[in-house]
Amino acid sequence: MGRISTFSGLVLVIGTIGCQKAPQRIDFNTQVKPIINKNCITCHGGVRRNANFSLLFQKDALDTAESGKPAIIPGDPDHSELLRRLTLTDPEEKMPFKKAPLSKVEVDQLRQWIKEGAEWGNHWAYVPPKPVAVPKPRPWLPAIFSDSWTKNDIDYFIAEKLKEQGLEHSKEAIRATLLRRVALDLVGLPPATEKVNQLLRADGDESYEKFVDELFASPQFGEKWASWWLDMARYSDTRGYEKDASRNIWQYRDWVIKAFNKDKPFDQFTIEQLAGDLLPNPTDDQMIATAFHRNTMNNDEGGTVDEEYRVAAVIDRVNTTYAVWQSTTMGCVQCHSHPYDPFRHEEYYKSMAFFNNTRDEDTQGEHPNLRTYRESDQKKIEDVKAWVRKYASPQKEIDVTRYLRTLEPKIHAHSCDQFVNGALVDTKYLGIRHGGSVRLKNVNLEGKTNLVIHYWMSTPGGSIEIRRDRLDGDRVARVALDTTGKHERSLAIPLVETSGKHDLFFVFTNPRIKPDEAVCGVEWLSLLEDLPGSTHKDFGRIQEKFYQLVNAATDNVPVMVESDGDLYRETNLFERGNWMVKGKAMAPDVPKSLNAFGKDLPRNRLGFAKWLLNDDNPLTGRTVVNQVWEQLFGNGLVETMEDFGTQGALPSHPELLDWLAIRFTRDHHWSIKKLIKDMVMSAAYRQDSKVTQDLLEKDPSNRWLSRGPRIRLSSEQVRDQALAVSGLLSKKMFGRPVMPFQPEGVWQVVYSNERWETSKGEDQYRRGIYTFQKRTSPYPSMLTFDGSSREVCTIRRIRTNTPLQALVTLNDPVFMDAARALAAKMVESGKTTEDGIRMGYSAVVFHPISKKKLESLRSLYLMAYAEYSKNRQASLQLLKEEKFQPELAAMTIVANAILNLDEVLTKE
Repeated sequence: MGRISTFSGLVLVIGTIGCQKAPQRIDFNTQVKPIINKNCITCHGGVRRNANFSLLFQKDALDTAESGKPAIIPGDPDHSELLRRLTLTDPEEKMPFKKAPLSKVEVDQLRQWIKEGAEWGNHWAYVPPKPVAVPKPRPWLPAIFSDSWTKNDIDYFIAEKLKEQGLEHSKEAIRATLLRRVALDLVGLPPATEKVNQLLRADGDESYEKFVDELFASPQFGEKWASWWLDMARYSDTRGYEKDASRNIWQYRDWVIKAFNKDKPFDQFTIEQLAGDLLPNPTDDQMIATAFHRNTMNNDEGGTVDEEYRVAAVIDRVNTTYAVWQSTTMGCVQCHSHPYDPFRHEEYYKSMAFFNNTRDEDTQGEHPNLRTYRESDQKKIEDVKAWVRKYASPQKEIDVTRYLRTLEPKIHAHSCDQFVNGALVDTKYLGIRHGGSVRLKNVNLEGKTNLVIHYWMSTPGGSIEIRRDRLDGDRVARVALDTTGKHERSLAIPLVETSGKHDLFFVFTNPRIKPDEAVCGVEWLSLLEDLPGSTHKDFGRIQEKFYQLVNAATDNVPVMVESDGDLYRETNLFERGNWMVKGKAMAPDVPKSLNAFGKDLPRNRLGFAKWLLNDDNPLTGRTVVNQVWEQLFGNGLVETMEDFGTQGALPSHPELLDWLAIRFTRDHHWSIKKLIKDMVMSAAYRQDSKVTQDLLEKDPSNRWLSRGPRIRLSSEQVRDQALAVSGLLSKKMFGRPVMPFQPEGVWQVVYSNERWETSKGEDQYRRGIYTFQKRTSPYPSMLTFDGSSREVCTIRRIRTNTPLQALVTLNDPVFMDAARALAAKMVESGKTTEDGIRMGYSAVVFHPISKKKLESLRSLYLMAYAEYSKNRQASLQLLKEEKFQPELAAMTIVANAILNLDEVLTKE
């Protein structure tokens, strides 16, 4: 009796302590900011500052308005113009103007807020996460307060929130369902039946963790998680816009897959993609990683202005970077200060200055490209490097090697002006007629002894003369063009040694051509120094090898290369976002509302990437954790994954979000696999997905994690799963994209002879990640299941449920091929029809079929068998075989039905 009394007293003390709370001050973020955003900010914010009054920033809000009075006087609500206007009835003076008045509760909250000093709290997302204590039961509390449900620290946060909401967790999902769920989440494919059967006989937690580790070690892990990343990277095998020509960038896709398989730390994963070219002596892989930002679209259509679309690409890079790493809608700031969040107009262009200085210029050749040489050219490369190493400094070897890898820096034809008897052909190439000329302005010739010109011609012969400063100025070079062929090539033109900057005038001649014909077409020019060791007798041989390499056939992938020296590009503010109306120059910098830019960081993309990864950055860790959480649970801890701003959703579990962010960045040292393992090992993840009426009413969207995830599979997974369970899926990895079957007429192209050439053999059945991605005509079945066109960054796919999806899985040839293959296994597996159906069902969902479903599928089989027994042609057509097999045809219909079941198309 005494022990019970002691316990009762303890509970009473705890309850009493909980009741004695100090009066709560008005919280700006949760009580004031929502009122402002809802009622005031559209007229008094970043876009509009009516009456010279803005509520976006504290400084502006407390400043004197157009009336000459401060709208807010901290501590004095009675003399604050804001409160007076909110309580007036005169329609010309009352606020909000021409809208419903604020409620008494809202006005009282604003009054109390001003009375307490009008403190301007920081939005939760812009405050760096701080260490959070895991809400475990206190060790001195009785055992009845503990919960054996928890598997790891994540669950304590979930359990606490469930208790707050008056909810209880669900029991663990049956083992077969859980194994399928985690396999689909980690590798994007269902597990093998034999593996499931083996694990069903093994010990619970230990065998589950071992299976999870095996999935992490599988090469298919990288394929699944790359699909997630490529949406955000807007990866595509075409360039976009009207022409939408093919792009050779699949090596970037393969780099992403390999990076996930290696568990490349996310900080290094970030640096290499945003600034791999700026690392010391970057490897080919680090250069390929920078294709992340070469996935921007390129407009090859004739008549377009290259600079306009170069700027569009840079803007896309700014917006994408902030969306992917900061969950911030920075695109809103392009034309004006952000309407709701603390980002000023000029800060957009300060950020843009980090990305504006790259060598790509929306050109047809998609320069710069990383060039991969053929085996036969490797000896030449080593010979040239050895020569330079012998006769010059290590830096010179780096410079020469960099040029051979990228042919940068180069000057594109669109940089020329003052055309005489010529023009930019298709706004892309120099086309100068006989006797015509063109100017290249303000070129630094210091130390430059060779000019490389990339050209082609339709009529052999002709020459180019180069004069300095004037059309009749000193001649610095003259060269005869190729007289033997019409092929495209790069030609080195020796220059007279000249110092300083000069205008160069190019005069083209060829008396043999027609008056309206161009002497040649010129795509780009490049100024080079001589290789070292020019006095040595073998110099000519090495110089020849060097230019043979410049002209060598290579595999190219678009990459980032930074401009420097004379090619450095100044960044200006665009007035109202108009790229043609430039304001003051902007130096690279970051928004003041976020962490400061480190003094030791370079003001380039590399410095910007490191700024993103700094411990003081409030958004990067939270953003990545939230994105990964959404992949596993169906919704992010912050539902608006693309927007952590004041208009976005509040975190459902803010303490858990911060705990995970710190654990990911500091404890796990940016390991994605360790982060995922924490999540999939939790009891919250392992819950049964069944929903009761009570749960549906209290937690309809599973915001509080009262049950396991139940969401439709991604477009890639729907297809890959069907191929996997049928035995058709190819395990081939990497390489050029494939073209599985798609209906005629879907892929229509303009201005080219490109065609959808259906792949042969196993390439028809490779994973969806390898399917050719065309922006203007995405693969139909994937688009129907909410796949992205990849024209812009996609942070999350919005899942839909339409009849078209059922039409795809019931009729698409790929799914019919899978059904035929699965049906063949079903027929072979059992002595009776029922045995075959049982086998087919369990091979897909890994648990026995119910009596009701078995009877339904058996009835379907009998109906189909009756039809195909009397309709030989229909049977042959379905099976695509000459042998009459009505049993197999009927079972194919059953297999197709199984592949269309809701429990098959969802992760539950």
